[in-house]
Amino acid sequence: MIERNEMIFGIRAVIEAIQSGKEIDKVLIKKDIQSELSKELMAELKQTFIPVQRVPVEKLNRITRKNHQGVVAFISPITYQRTEDLVPFLFEQGKIPLLLLLDGITDVRNFGAIARTCECAGVDGIIIPSKNSVSVNADAIKTSAGALHTIPVCRESNLLQTIKYLKASGFKIVAATEKGDYDYTKANYTDPTCIIMGAEDTGVPYDHLAQCDEWVKIPLLGKIASLNVSVAAGVLIYEAIKQRGAFTE
Repeated sequence: MIERNEMIFGIRAVIEAIQSGKEIDKVLIKKDIQSELSKELMAELKQTFIPVQRVPVEKLNRITRKNHQGVVAFISPITYQRTEDLVPFLFEQGKIPLLLLLDGITDVRNFGAIARTCECAGVDGIIIPSKNSVSVNADAIKTSAGALHTIPVCRESNLLQTIKYLKASGFKIVAATEKGDYDYTKANYTDPTCIIMGAEDTGVPYDHLAQCDEWVKIPLLGKIASLNVSVAAGVLIYEAIKQRGAFTE
């Protein structure tokens, strides 16, 4: 059940929320909306990275019985960061950053479990795309055991450009893929590293794979073709921190 204070409804109210800088997770807009005010809203949204979904009015009516005017916005429980702000900050702290990029992960509980592992392992940040992806909501925070309140989450509109930025900043990009060239333990994670995990059904898109320095795979000895993505992420993350000397006494 969505709590009333987690959303804003009404075109003017959503416009004012955007203009005031309120952190908005996503906006649902009625498919056939046509008004001058709705055009003003779309103009405002085009200047942001806020995901927009066109939906039937029935979906909006299920969310709220109030006069939503065809628009409902969900407030984010966290403040998203930008990768281009986080990376310099990490280097200024003297860190050798370890980041995790989730490329097309849509299951909220997997996301929460991954975030919990990242926080426990000391990962420096998680990157997600603004479209076709999970976002930080109450379910994700609950599954993460609160980790999403402490670990930085960057939301980017163009993952390809983000990957190129990371490479230019000195990061090694390691993709987990069934097309991997070798066992994940053979990769070197001791430099600044970003590990990319794709969706369980489609994996990492090829245009993103083409930018990666290493393709690695986790050996599967049973009959099932793949691991749960949160488990696979944990395997790679802990290999990385083991190589970085986390387990030495």
